[in-house]
Amino acid sequence: MKNYLRILQYARAYRKQVVLAVLFNIFMVLFSLVSVTMLIPILKIIFENTKTITEPMAYTGLAQLRAFLESQLNYWFTHWSAEHGTRTVLLWTLIFASFMFLFKNIFRYLGSILIVFIRNAIEKDLRNDIHFRVLNLPLSFFTEKRKGDIISRLTTDVLEIQWAILSTIRRLVEAPLMIIITLALMVILSPKLTFFVVIMIPITGFIITYIGNFLKKPSEKAKEELGKLLSLIEENISGLPIVKSYVAEGFVQERFKDSNEKYFRQMNRMEFLREMSSPISELLGTIVILAIIWFGSQLILDQGELEPEVFITYIALFYQIINPAKAISVAIYDIKRGDASSERIISLLDTVNPLEDQPGALEKKTFDRSIELKAVQFKYEEKEILKGISFTIEKGQSVALVGQSGSGKSTLAYLLNRFYDIEGGAILVDGIDIRKMRLGDLRKMIGYISQDAVLFHDTVRNNLLFGNEGASEKDLIAAAKVANAHDFILQLEKGYDTNIGDSGQKLSGGQRQRLTIARAILKNPPILILDEATSALDSESEKLVQEALLKVMANRTSMVIAHRLSTIQHADQIIVLQEGEIVEKGRHLELLALDGSYKKLVALQTL
Repeated sequence: MKNYLRILQYARAYRKQVVLAVLFNIFMVLFSLVSVTMLIPILKIIFENTKTITEPMAYTGLAQLRAFLESQLNYWFTHWSAEHGTRTVLLWTLIFASFMFLFKNIFRYLGSILIVFIRNAIEKDLRNDIHFRVLNLPLSFFTEKRKGDIISRLTTDVLEIQWAILSTIRRLVEAPLMIIITLALMVILSPKLTFFVVIMIPITGFIITYIGNFLKKPSEKAKEELGKLLSLIEENISGLPIVKSYVAEGFVQERFKDSNEKYFRQMNRMEFLREMSSPISELLGTIVILAIIWFGSQLILDQGELEPEVFITYIALFYQIINPAKAISVAIYDIKRGDASSERIISLLDTVNPLEDQPGALEKKTFDRSIELKAVQFKYEEKEILKGISFTIEKGQSVALVGQSGSGKSTLAYLLNRFYDIEGGAILVDGIDIRKMRLGDLRKMIGYISQDAVLFHDTVRNNLLFGNEGASEKDLIAAAKVANAHDFILQLEKGYDTNIGDSGQKLSGGQRQRLTIARAILKNPPILILDEATSALDSESEKLVQEALLKVMANRTSMVIAHRLSTIQHADQIIVLQEGEIVEKGRHLELLALDGSYKKLVALQTL
């Protein structure tokens, strides 16, 4: 229940709508009960059971409330019948009852649309918070979680909360009001019969709650299986070229069928239990009705405490309780079912981000002197990736990182962006530890171009403006020209306003990478990090882009991770990494003269 209450805290932002919804539901309940209690005078007239009273009884307190009300009713009907005739009184009574039903449904509609607004607003705010949390969590979180599981929380789990939890808001606002006010009226009509009803309801409620407790465990397992299933779908679609190349469709399909079968079984278990709610509620309701009829008949036949028309109205009022009671029982089932989803979402929202700005984080808008790495250490799980890396990049210098795959080059780029935090040592920008700086300020100073060309399902223009929304058309075109992208962009169907498809799939690999380079140039950062940025380009494009990058890097501090060593010969400093350690450091010709690791790498590439 604590998860349910946590989700409902989102309703605080909509207090006015909540108050109005409750108020409209109170009016709806009152008009509903008035319309039902109109059965008493109607039946009295039809059965000709209205007592002739010339002087109404005086009010003497709550103990005699029923007698007082009945006396008033009989007095006025006696008076009106004598004055206008019984048929006319019956007609106006029915008209009055019709208006009560009309007002009941008007207020029911007004309360319902407010509840719908609140429910959808909570869902919207919840989805916004989840997405914002996902954007702000560190990359390490996503290396440990399946992508499909994250997507499942943002989509399926939110929808589950919408249907299984938020849809209960109306029931839990309307149903208790209906039950409480109806019970009060039933007490007035027959205290003994109402006492009997009050004993029966908790018994049925206990049975319903007991059965509902079985729902949570299968629901949790179903959510886990759905997350695995979505992950497989995402992996299979992303890796479709490899699947086809290896003729592995059968293997992949069998793996998917196995996961789908597990999800199928878990959903069946959950839904089978959920479907028990309606028949059990109906059975228990029927038993209670039969018990009330039996007990009420004793009061009429043996003790004469109830009049037949009052008992009929009492039964009608009790039927007013049955649907709200069912609604509460269904709400309990739904809350149990949605508890697994709400728990998964809350656990995501409550995930601690170790990379959040520290209290009093320093503001840093400009890059002035140098980047310094001091004995930087980093490990992933138990594997040591970097072992005491130290070097300095002065402002305006370009430093190249080379080495075999797995030597820690890209890890250094990630650490400088502070995608991860170092395990030991320090990374200083102008003498300030980046862990003490505002994270947003650090990343605004860096233009990062990764090996994978990450683009979005949008136009060329919007992809380029991603890091600098206020850039002018002139700056946009200039950046594209520097990245050797302007010419091919103009050849697209709508030029800069062409949608490039999912992940830029409408473009070639080289075109995609040139757009990412243009995007970084348009951001105009003082620091550039190029993580094998030209690896996806053909020889001609690589040469043109490399010349452009050399011009751009002339006025910037840059760290270049290069696989093709021919692209970094003009670097101010080349650092050779091997198994997480620096084995050589110097300029191109100096390293060749050492006749060491760097020369071997150059020799291998010239073969």
